[in-house]
Amino acid sequence: MSQADTPDELTRRLHEVLKQLVTPRKFDLWFAGLRVAGSEAGRLELTVQNPFHHEWIRTYYTDVLTRAVHQVAGDDAEHELLVTEDGAVVESPDAPPVAEAVPVDPAGKITSQNARYFQQNSDVSLHQKYTFDNFVVGPSNQLAHAAAMAVAEAPAGSYNPLFLHGGCGLGKTHLLQAICHRAMDSGRALKVLYLSSETFVNQFIAAIEQGDLSRFRYKYRSVDLLLIDDIHLLANKERTQDEFFHTFNTLYNDQRQIVLSSDSPPSEIPTLRERLISRFKWGLVAQIETPGYETRQAILRRKAKDRDIELPEEVLDFLAEKMNRNIRELEGAVTKVLGYAHLTGRAIDLELAREALGESDHSTQHQSLGLDRILDVVCAHFNVKVSDLHGRRRTQSIVLPRQVAMYLTRKFTPMSLVEIGARFGGRDHSTVLYAVGKIEERIAAQPSFAQLIGEFENRLRR
Repeated sequence: MSQADTPDELTRRLHEVLKQLVTPRKFDLWFAGLRVAGSEAGRLELTVQNPFHHEWIRTYYTDVLTRAVHQVAGDDAEHELLVTEDGAVVESPDAPPVAEAVPVDPAGKITSQNARYFQQNSDVSLHQKYTFDNFVVGPSNQLAHAAAMAVAEAPAGSYNPLFLHGGCGLGKTHLLQAICHRAMDSGRALKVLYLSSETFVNQFIAAIEQGDLSRFRYKYRSVDLLLIDDIHLLANKERTQDEFFHTFNTLYNDQRQIVLSSDSPPSEIPTLRERLISRFKWGLVAQIETPGYETRQAILRRKAKDRDIELPEEVLDFLAEKMNRNIRELEGAVTKVLGYAHLTGRAIDLELAREALGESDHSTQHQSLGLDRILDVVCAHFNVKVSDLHGRRRTQSIVLPRQVAMYLTRKFTPMSLVEIGARFGGRDHSTVLYAVGKIEERIAAQPSFAQLIGEFENRLRR
């Protein structure tokens, strides 16, 4: 490090190194605002823009930052990470936690006021366990969790809008409710409105019928935080999309926070207007994926702990391996095992867990094996990916293989129409029925296609 190196030059070099050490998205999220404020005797003073970034980098990226500093300033260089606000240092690594700086709420009056507004206007009752403290963080949901916490701590800050997407039962609703809990308990007077997309549609229709659009618009456009679950249900509703477009613009321009959830990313929501798709991408789009094995174990421990029970390691391993689709399935498995132990008066061990999940475990394994084999056969023939069949794309190159896979799943597994729809991107039973009908029609009309389906069926019977 040269005496002539200015803070701006050191910042530029530090950014270049960090871009090589982390992915572009992680750099944009955590390091784009990092600055070198000063340097002296082999020591860099680094600053970030808020306490949340400070804590996150300290917790998860200390090693990365140290490596970058060594490459820029030398192997013996040290660094100090600080927080600035309007150019002034307001926190160092040894400062009190951010939570201690929350505005004072005498006698809980502001919190009660926030809760009263929420109860009077939202159509969702908050679950007391859907908080950040009870959310198990793993690689599959780390980004979504971090962004949700940032939104709750500083609404309309870095991530506006926040768009969370992922399959059913993976924790989207948990995070939305956790944002509500944290924001309303922050000591700040906030109007928080949380509802489903279906409610927005129904209330919009009712407002039109009653000639009362002004009241409807005031309700949605005067809040501080608007959270809407299942925004993909706006598909095929053009007039409602137009209304939401203007609501979105009003809130965004007034620097109010918007949080949306969906079972698919914005670009894969069918018939969604391009102008809405582009706006949903203005902030952060974060996916929640199926939890990995270690995360499933952690979730199972948490669910058992909530019931004041500690499951043996062999039971945790068994359940984590067998229940691999979503968090609701994991919670259901814990409930079954604990219920079976209570009814039989036996201690919880691997044998009891196998007995408790006897029928459902066999059924799940049978369905999974059958469906996996079907997907392998169909994807190999049509040269598509399994993720394509689970997604929302509706191009012919994807629609036909997906319909064939649904048809074969219906024929070769005991899965219900609802279960099949859930495994193919969260579609409803009518979509599965339509797919099966289309394949049956094509089999009857095209001998060559009937022969292809026959070949698929022969392979699956082997």
